[in-house]
Amino acid sequence: MIPDLHIEDYSYPLPDERIAKYPLSERDSSKLLVYRDGNVRDSVFRNIAEELPEGALMVFNDTRVVPARLHFRRSTGAHIEIFCLEPVEPVEYNLSFAATSECVWKCVIGNSKRWKDDLLECELPGQKLTAELLSKDAQTGTVRFRWESGEPFSKVLELCGNVPIPPYLNRETEALDIERYQTLYAKIRGSVAAPTAGLHFTDRVLADIHSKGIEKLEVCLHVGAGTFLPVKTSAVSEHPMHREPFLVSIDALRKLRDAKAVGRDVIAVGTTSVRTLESLYYAGVSCIENGVPEDIRQWAPYERDYTYTILEALDALIGFLEANGLDELRLGTRIIIVPGFRFRIVDILVTNFHQPESTLILLVSAFVDGDWKTIYDHALAGGYRFLSYGDSSLLFRRK
Repeated sequence: MIPDLHIEDYSYPLPDERIAKYPLSERDSSKLLVYRDGNVRDSVFRNIAEELPEGALMVFNDTRVVPARLHFRRSTGAHIEIFCLEPVEPVEYNLSFAATSECVWKCVIGNSKRWKDDLLECELPGQKLTAELLSKDAQTGTVRFRWESGEPFSKVLELCGNVPIPPYLNRETEALDIERYQTLYAKIRGSVAAPTAGLHFTDRVLADIHSKGIEKLEVCLHVGAGTFLPVKTSAVSEHPMHREPFLVSIDALRKLRDAKAVGRDVIAVGTTSVRTLESLYYAGVSCIENGVPEDIRQWAPYERDYTYTILEALDALIGFLEANGLDELRLGTRIIIVPGFRFRIVDILVTNFHQPESTLILLVSAFVDGDWKTIYDHALAGGYRFLSYGDSSLLFRRK
């Protein structure tokens, strides 16, 4: 049954001065709130390894933020901002980024009322990029990009685009954002927002985690612009979740399966890793019941009772990939995690402090059995910095 939740019950006062507009000078110097068994205490992120159980499996989202915010000027002088969301032609991210002359993307278009049928141009030394509007609706449009330099589109974006920092920072992208709005382990291009829980990790912290016998595992979920969208309806059931593509290798699935089989703790770095990992169960169920893994629907976890174990679901995915000679699972998820959700994989969560009345607050509440106000009241009283460039928390789920 879809939970009857109202988003105003997940609000809290967040003064503008508590939103971190810039990152700290050192990534791992941020505060770390530790929540366990209903108790809250303070630490520092560089000491996070001391808080983690030995032999755990720690899962990171290795997506890479692309400079997806493009600025164009019409012949009339009007400025048009185009924010690339996801590729349409070619539909695969890697193929679109490798295109050398043209590609089509779904985009958010700023000042769209001023863009008619004319071509827009963004011209830099050695690079000329044009944009053609193919179609548009209330919020997004389909745009064809063309260029003649022969460079891959990924290089064109690096030359012409800006890092799309969150709109609530209320500032333009600056040079420091190119490095700091990116995790150290980012690999696969595709996100238009950073998986910000990972921004705190340094080589020193990763080495400390490794020395404690904690195994590192990487998955990839490309974060879409929907992560910035507020819940605009009082009834959470009426809020549409955006699709986000994810990728998990067969080796990662095997390691995850082995970890769950022997009861090792699984630590998710960020809500994007949580959504990827928990989506695997429902992908496995569709594989068991329909023969193929399918995209995960928004409310699938709440529609009925599921009797399959997590090991059965993971075995089904692994078996499907092996039978078809595939080395990775590529799907999309619209899963929404709200109070009432049954976690099947993640035991521990590393995450930042999120916006009031957001789907991410709902996820945190689900993870801590509704005790999110204890955490946020402590953070507000303790001078923690909030949102993407803010401080971090380490949350242990009650088993």
